[in-house]
Amino acid sequence: MANQVMNIARGKIAYYYYAVENSLVVTAAGTPALTSTANAALIVLFLETTGLEADDVLNNYDDLAALLAAANNEQTNQARKVLTDTDLAAVPAPNDTANTLNFIIPDIVWTALAGNLISKLLVCFRPNAAAGDSAIVPLTYHDFVVIPDGTDVTADVSATLGFYQSG
Repeated sequence: MANQVMNIARGKIAYYYYAVENSLVVTAAGTPALTSTANAALIVLFLETTGLEADDVLNNYDDLAALLAAANNEQTNQARKVLTDTDLAAVPAPNDTANTLNFIIPDIVWTALAGNLISKLLVCFRPNAAAGDSAIVPLTYHDFVVIPDGTDVTADVSATLGFYQSG
């Protein structure tokens, strides 16, 4: 499902996924404190069509605060989805036949979605529960065009490709 990997996340998505799946505390982006306290999470949110920057600009942001401080707008009619260790599948083994490694997130439902037009779904890494947007690392973004009309919307992530495929 991944359309683009953020430049800051290249080569690191396996680490971030592992940190969330194994309930690790990460004190700063890329700096683990290997403990067993559950804190890290993947955050999923929408970017509105209005103000959305081109892909080649969008993938350059190193944190969510900077991405949202630019022209990009978060669709905020519903809360961000938080995926913790209990939501994620086990860290996958590589597919040695296809020479790939696929990271999967569960399908996500937004109930009675309303608000402005949506063009992207953004998956980010939050290092701990208290982290502000400046500490949240954008990982991938996906084309996800939705016209909110009050109905439920599901992000159906392919079990074959996952939200990120390395290979």
